[in-house]
Amino acid sequence: MPRGVFINSELCIYFAGMYFRISMRKNPETKELSGYYRLLESYRNHAGRACHRTILSVGFLDELSFDRLNAIQKILTAKVANPGNPLFELPYSDDLVVLDYVERFYNRMVVEKRIDIPSDEAKSKVSRYGKEYHRIDINSIRNKDVREIGAEWLSYQAVGQLRIASFLEQKGWDDSDIRLALTHIISRAVYPASELKTSSWIKENSAVCEITGFDAEKVTKDQLYRISTKLYNEKEALEHYLSFRTNELFDIEDRIMLYDLTNTYFEGRKTGSALAKFGRSKEKRSDAKLVVLALVVNPQGFIKYSAILQGNMSDPATLESMIENLRIKTSGSAKKALIVMDAGIATEDNLQMVKAKGYDYLCVTRSSLKNYKVQANVATVTVTDNKKQKIELCPVKSDKNTDYYLKVESHTKELKERSMNDQFRARFEDGLQIIADSMTKKGGVKQADKVYERIGRLKGKYPSIQRYFDIEVVVAAEQFESKGKGKKENKTPEIKQIATAINWAIKPDVDINARSGIYFLRTSLYGQSEEMLWQFYNTIREIEATFRVLKTDLDLRPIYHKKDESTMAHLNLGLLAYWVVNTIRHQLKKEGIHSGWSEIVRIMNTQKAVTTLAQNDKDEVILIRRCSEPNQKVQTLYEALKYKYAPFIKKKSVVLKSELRE
Repeated sequence: MPRGVFINSELCIYFAGMYFRISMRKNPETKELSGYYRLLESYRNHAGRACHRTILSVGFLDELSFDRLNAIQKILTAKVANPGNPLFELPYSDDLVVLDYVERFYNRMVVEKRIDIPSDEAKSKVSRYGKEYHRIDINSIRNKDVREIGAEWLSYQAVGQLRIASFLEQKGWDDSDIRLALTHIISRAVYPASELKTSSWIKENSAVCEITGFDAEKVTKDQLYRISTKLYNEKEALEHYLSFRTNELFDIEDRIMLYDLTNTYFEGRKTGSALAKFGRSKEKRSDAKLVVLALVVNPQGFIKYSAILQGNMSDPATLESMIENLRIKTSGSAKKALIVMDAGIATEDNLQMVKAKGYDYLCVTRSSLKNYKVQANVATVTVTDNKKQKIELCPVKSDKNTDYYLKVESHTKELKERSMNDQFRARFEDGLQIIADSMTKKGGVKQADKVYERIGRLKGKYPSIQRYFDIEVVVAAEQFESKGKGKKENKTPEIKQIATAINWAIKPDVDINARSGIYFLRTSLYGQSEEMLWQFYNTIREIEATFRVLKTDLDLRPIYHKKDESTMAHLNLGLLAYWVVNTIRHQLKKEGIHSGWSEIVRIMNTQKAVTTLAQNDKDEVILIRRCSEPNQKVQTLYEALKYKYAPFIKKKSVVLKSELRE
């Protein structure tokens, strides 16, 4: 580890030969106070006195740890002392980030004539403009080890913005586990798959380890399982930290909270699991056990609090525990936040509980208001949705309570619901006709109890439409011979209730489409305009988008893990990957780029890392590792995010042909 002392109010990181001196300055890019680095050399003058001189002003290096700075100075010191030696004869480092900085700083020292190297080498290899020349056999040029790097580098820079590595370091994690954790989080964001497939992808397809500095050969499915579990043990603290970090990073005030639940299903029997239970599946997988994921997010899509619950947990029952934890898990500005929730969660008890906890609420009413009055002297307000379709808003009063109600009427929604009602009505009546026809067929269902049972199942299939119908079953008593053993003359006739006909009609004075296109918003807020309340409610679409990203782009469904601990670690890893994804997409949306995450990954995967080999006239093989130049679409994403184009420019080494290992 480097040794630090203060000289003239500046912190000096001392090494043998060369060292870095740090002075605190305001970084013009981040607008924050950061360390500005200069590379110095120590030497003794003619009088034997220790002196120092500045070799390079290298700028802000916040992304480099002390270990990397230590490695950079050691290799530079040896390289300057032994110019012309190939890289493999210098102090060993498998960290490609370190090697990139060594090559960059050394070339600058040569070009700027900050070091004394043999003149023949300077003339033959490096021109006055830093260009390096070799005579090579063009037939020997070939490429190898081509790997994807664009999406990984994009995600790594987002991880750097979130400072996840700094958090884990403060928790006492060693450097190796931190790098493995970052590797796994980035891998889940870019290539969501099982731990076995992820380990193969890291070793064979991706350059993620070249970015994070973890040895790719050490990646196994067991190591990935281990680090996922270790990350889950930090879930509460890390989620709390990221909530504050994103608020600071993007200047967000948590004035609105969105709450909703989703579930994902398991493949397998999951016997003995306390987490996996049968419940109401949102994917219609009633045959599979479920686990519930409850989220509180802000309108920018960042998670404020999450919980992993049993699969049979009902939606309304989850809210109180989430609200109880919300205030201490988020920033202080959330104390008077507005909680926007779906109708399925907004029971009367839950709304009163939310209000008692010091929050306001906004939701869709669970049932349509029947007795309401339009407020006097209040005009209907017309707004448009994201598809430029007109929506009419009108404040109304209810006799039930003093809450503020907003009647929302959409012509487009009305057309859709009318079409659905017509379709459901036709199917419901077709079902009744099938039951009626069965009564007249030989072998058909005629017994009254069986007919009632069929009608009940049909009503359960079309609950929204059956309530508008009056259904009458005509029943007659008929006598049948008993089928028991014994003589015919001794058998007692059996009386059965037989359905002979069904009559149905829509209830009088009922309009099936009377409520089509109309619903009501309910809130405890007062003094807000109709347009503002409508905008508040529309933020709930952000949590729907969050679930889509988690389930589809980050592959949280289905779950194959057998142990509950592995299941929770799997879901937590998906949530951490989502933090990375949303950090990127939030910044892109500000720049008018609304591409989905899968499309962003596809675009970024056009940038590769490739090793080029060529033989020169000295029977040496030159190996150059470079990132391909980003195409126009990739450049657009980098520029919108203000990210660097590549993790490294060039890594070069020269070896004798006889020493080259294929």
